Amino acid sequence: MTMKEACKKYHIPVKILKEYESFGLCEAVKKVMGEWQYDDQDIERLSMIMTLHDIGFDKGEVEAYMRLMLEGEKTRQQRIAMLNQKRGRTLDEIHFKEKQIEYMDYLRYEMQNGTFS
Repeated sequence: MTMKEACKKYHIPVKILKEYESFGLCEAVKKVMGEWQYDDQDIERLSMIMTLHDIGFDKGEVEAYMRLMLEGEKTRQQRIAMLNQKRGRTLDEIHFKEKQIEYMDYLRYEMQNGTFS
């Protein structure tokens, strides 16, 4: 299937398809008459790329993860470590935002009670 067909059928952004092509990760993706052709395995990989982007991976992290994934089962622990690291950073961000909200709530409370002007 062509890029246009993949975009339409699976709602894959062109940006993700171009990123996938730039990684050069897959031998199955080939140019036919000037257009890339995607098979079912490519679509599965593209789905993983979209998921990784959705959970906060940047382009370099996505590429590293995908390269490990293509190496198979022997890289499972490395991929788990990457996910754990991203999870930890996300939790840190959440905790930081929670602290900000606590401070905002404190200031609002104090202002409503006339302590702060």
